[in-house]
Amino acid sequence: MCTSIAMKTQDFYFGRTMDFEYNFNESVVFTPRNYPLPFRRTDILDKHYAILGMATVVEGYPLYADAVNEAGLCIAGLNFPDTAYYPSSEDSNSKNISPFELIFWILGKCASVAEAKALLATTHLVSIPFSESLPLAPLHWHLADRESSIVLESTKKGMEIYDNPVGVLTNNPGFNFQTTNLCQYMNLVSNSPKNCFSSISSLVPFGQGLGCVGLPGDYSPASRFVKAAYLCLNSICEKDEMGSISQFFHILDSVSMPRGCVVTPENLYDITTYSCCMNATKGIYYYKTYSNSQLTAVDMHRENLDSELLRTYPLTVSQQIAWAN
Repeated sequence: MCTSIAMKTQDFYFGRTMDFEYNFNESVVFTPRNYPLPFRRTDILDKHYAILGMATVVEGYPLYADAVNEAGLCIAGLNFPDTAYYPSSEDSNSKNISPFELIFWILGKCASVAEAKALLATTHLVSIPFSESLPLAPLHWHLADRESSIVLESTKKGMEIYDNPVGVLTNNPGFNFQTTNLCQYMNLVSNSPKNCFSSISSLVPFGQGLGCVGLPGDYSPASRFVKAAYLCLNSICEKDEMGSISQFFHILDSVSMPRGCVVTPENLYDITTYSCCMNATKGIYYYKTYSNSQLTAVDMHRENLDSELLRTYPLTVSQQIAWAN
């Protein structure tokens, strides 16, 4: 359960909610240009674009859930259970990449969505788990830069890439369904609705917001997709940094999950463990956690981009309050 969005004002912004039953020892991780990136079935990347995002580090390997590189290309992996499929057989005519390597593979080598598309044309996703204790997660991926947005899905039909003019992704069903489903909400408007019901003159709006009656408010993936799409496509905000990130988090908050509203079959609670917003233009990663609503930021350009050392920033999880007296 997650929602990712892309938004452009003066700068380009990308981020997501991470909706999960528990934390995965995540932290904000900066991977500099000269930190070696190994792959199971292809050559090591000794030099690559610098990368900043949310990851868990296992045996020195940052397993990114979402990230941005120094060129402004962004990726988020979202849960895609029962639909994601990774073949076990390799392809001798392609570069064989495990799904846990995919974010590194793309962000390390590509500066744009166009370059990512070209790389993916020669990439074959293959089912190679990180280890016996860390099986592969069923995912699909949202990729975006300032100019465009795409979705990558690997199913039993093969690997498919979809243009994403909406700039939103959630979970099941697949992306094709989600965009087709938007047709049911073409009647929604952000201003006051016109009376299309009948010629009865007494039918007038009794309050503001009636133009979007019917906008879903539940937490299912299809409903979150519609709601996030409506808010993104109707978003009006200041173009400066503070106005943009404030608007971005307001949109994410509209699809965030408070504890208790979604209970899993295992009797666990889906909550929004963290929300993030990346200024891909400036290389800044903003986040807040379920227990701390104050924003924390990490700027990759305050780091040594040419370093060989991984930098890890533990999450600020206790509530921070700015006292007024």
